[in-house]
Amino acid sequence: MNVTHPKGFVAAGVAAGIKQNGKLDFAAVVNLGQNPVGAAVYTSNRAKANPILWSESVDIENTRAVVLNSGGANCFTGEFGYETTKQTANRAAHLITERFGGELGETHPAQIQVCSTGLIGAGGADFRAAVLNGVECAIMQLASDSAAGDAAAQAIMTTDTVIKTAHIEGENGYRIGAIAKGAGMLAPGLATMLVVITTDARLAPQELQQALEAAVGQTINRLDSDGCMSTNDQVTLLSSGVSDADVDVTEFTRNLTAVCDSLAAQLQADAEGASHTIDITVTGAKSERDAEEVGRALARNNLFKTAIFGNDPNWGRVLAAIGTTNAVFDPYKVDVSFNGVRLCSNGGPDRPVAECDLRPKHTLVEINLFAAVGDSSYTATIRTNDLTTDYVHENSAYSS
Repeated sequence: MNVTHPKGFVAAGVAAGIKQNGKLDFAAVVNLGQNPVGAAVYTSNRAKANPILWSESVDIENTRAVVLNSGGANCFTGEFGYETTKQTANRAAHLITERFGGELGETHPAQIQVCSTGLIGAGGADFRAAVLNGVECAIMQLASDSAAGDAAAQAIMTTDTVIKTAHIEGENGYRIGAIAKGAGMLAPGLATMLVVITTDARLAPQELQQALEAAVGQTINRLDSDGCMSTNDQVTLLSSGVSDADVDVTEFTRNLTAVCDSLAAQLQADAEGASHTIDITVTGAKSERDAEEVGRALARNNLFKTAIFGNDPNWGRVLAAIGTTNAVFDPYKVDVSFNGVRLCSNGGPDRPVAECDLRPKHTLVEINLFAAVGDSSYTATIRTNDLTTDYVHENSAYSS
């Protein structure tokens, strides 16, 4: 189940002709609630694609729909590319009004969030024609069944090998559903890929935005596959408000976090060329920021990542990597464990590395900083992957 699981949503995924291989490449998710509410987080990369520039400038709180294409990022394509995004929103608003205006009233271009993913620099006349064709086809094929949501998830894939979806039901019966894409350039900057999340829970715009930021901060924003931040990252949350359930915002945020965590794990598992998924859990930190900084420093360290690729639990590389941070700790009092085996204690050897088996795909690295104890101790987990020859090959063969 996916974005069509909550009540009040329809979706579609179509082949618009953007991808030359004929695969699905354009998706739409439309909110049919009488009072649509939206929230979003965007990449913090200063190099922003035209769809991001558009989406950040319009009325996210009253978003009616998200339209997304793969096969072209429409980034660094100048005024023509921005005009393409604007025309996409205009066409989507017009067609949604034509199809659903009798029950919903007029949809305005400012209520359309536009997302693109693919090759930077792609966005010429052929791209525009294909995208506008995608809008026509997708709005025509909108449906509320799970297959329609799966088609939308497939249409936004680039180097992904599988679709990513998630769902959950709240205590009072409201629903949350989601789709995502991403397999490379997974580094946080408010968001790390294209994600659309839907819910039929009734929340105010500020509540929805705060819940999304909290959920993303604990999950998606801690997925750091290769340290490369995209120009097109966006996570959008839409509420139809058609559920009659009384919604506790704290419980909703917890459930939304669970959905985002599931998506982050799926994205990590499908990372380009990876042979290991790596969870780095840092404990005993003076602050949550310190814990995150230490975990992220290791996640982006190529010597560590290649060691994991070679099934080598090289704890020395861990200490060397985290020693580059500004976090508060004594590197000569740190413990490091791999898959439950403590190999380093108080900054020195503990057990023989031969006792640790890194052949399973999942690797858990635990770092105890001993910088704080009790209630003053903070923790964070960063998700990443190893650095493999397959990753190098895939990204040398694929333009990005």
